[in-house]
Amino acid sequence: MMEASELVFHRADDQGADETLYGFADLHTHSTASDGTNAPADNVRLAKESGLSGISVTDHDTVAGVTEALEEGMRIGITVIPGVEISTVAQGRDIHILGYYMNIDDEKFLQRLSDLRRTRNLRNELMIEKLNQLGVMIRLEEVMARLTKAKADETVGRPHIAQVLIDKGYVATMEEAFDRYLGSQGLAYANPPRITPYEAIQWIREAGGRAVLAHPGLYNQDDLVTAIIKSGVDGLEVYHSDHSIQNEEKYAELAKAYQLIVTGGSDYHGERNGIVFHGALGSKRVPMSVVQQLKPPVSP
Repeated sequence: MMEASELVFHRADDQGADETLYGFADLHTHSTASDGTNAPADNVRLAKESGLSGISVTDHDTVAGVTEALEEGMRIGITVIPGVEISTVAQGRDIHILGYYMNIDDEKFLQRLSDLRRTRNLRNELMIEKLNQLGVMIRLEEVMARLTKAKADETVGRPHIAQVLIDKGYVATMEEAFDRYLGSQGLAYANPPRITPYEAIQWIREAGGRAVLAHPGLYNQDDLVTAIIKSGVDGLEVYHSDHSIQNEEKYAELAKAYQLIVTGGSDYHGERNGIVFHGALGSKRVPMSVVQQLKPPVSP
């Protein structure tokens, strides 16, 4: 059986170098390996049904779903780009760095992601403690019970907490849960120390991948966005479900100015209570030529 890193380039080797020059790809989706509602293979099948040629599974601080996605991609004939979305903090803001084509068997990289998940678990505990102090009585065990799988490398995030709040009647929707309690302005928000974006970029590079600054329009701080770009990212996520047309135009120009790879994706998290979180899979896409740009150079 091939290791996960061997699966990454297997299909391209089989079908020719021109495979990634045609069609479109959604380069930002989440699965049950973090806070999405679909299994990784389900996301791949949905991408195929949506007419895409490629998809990346970019779960938070984990690559636990990538191998399953790669295998399904090989089975049904769609290119899967191994990905991750790393949680960082800069100037008090949550900043997300997307990584593509890392060696997902790299032990050092996997250990670093494991350390990040421990920080995320601490944040979950702090937020639940704050919720309890507000009279919102939920327990971590209830959150864990919502997970699809009991895997050590599965990420537990705020949407899992939000689902418990909905199930227990404290809020009606995911949006309300974030607005009232879990978002950056919420009453129960917590943000323990994390790595910086610059460290995440270095981690991805050291694992052989390309680093992309995710959804810059959500940070409302373009001087910080520019500083992160100057630190050495390879790309900028120009197209995102939460970006306005004005955002897209502005960040396309910024990417051009700094000669960055222009990426995009839906940030699809599946459906909860009939509502698609962020955007439908494939609703934001980029040409498959972008996938070719993201691939690391082939060693001689």
